[in-house]
Amino acid sequence: MLVLGSTQPVELVAGLRARERGVDIVRRRGGGGAVLLEPFDHVWIDAWIPRDDPLWADDVSAAAEWAGAWWSGALGSLGLNGVAVHVGRARPGPLGQLVCFAGSGPGEVFHQGRKVMGLSQWRSREGALFLTCAYAHWDPRPLVDLLQFDPPVRAGLVRDLASAVVGLGDVGPAPADLGLLRDALLSSFPGWGRGRSEPPG
Repeated sequence: MLVLGSTQPVELVAGLRARERGVDIVRRRGGGGAVLLEPFDHVWIDAWIPRDDPLWADDVSAAAEWAGAWWSGALGSLGLNGVAVHVGRARPGPLGQLVCFAGSGPGEVFHQGRKVMGLSQWRSREGALFLTCAYAHWDPRPLVDLLQFDPPVRAGLVRDLASAVVGLGDVGPAPADLGLLRDALLSSFPGWGRGRSEPPG
């Protein structure tokens, strides 16, 4: 499944290659760039924060910092230390509007300068939806191959993206079992067990 950001044109996708690979094209509410999701290669967790929740922040840049702390805590509990959470304004860089994991946004988690967890945020009058994702292993080629660029441009994108992101299984020690990370995240969700009826899904 190829997930486009809310403002990305569908013309960005190489439709024939997507059909040949059986890749569905969907669009998320949050902004940012494209994300490719394939079976058993990622952990994706959404969290809805109402405006009356203690985690709510009016400042968009600060609103997602709790998510970074949540993820870094869960990763640390499974042996991955030395991660950093991006705070302050988003820094999409030259490729961040094209591929979600290429930029730096508030609340996103990095290991030695390479992104481990990407985040997208969508806000309404009722609250904010936070979409978080990390890869087990990072290979930009399947994603870039689905984008409508000439081969030399795609080769350059692969090279640049390869150094911008790292998969959980490539930075050891790290959770080799994505189910363990999912369970660690759900059990440590801020406020879970203190008045919330259910963890994020």
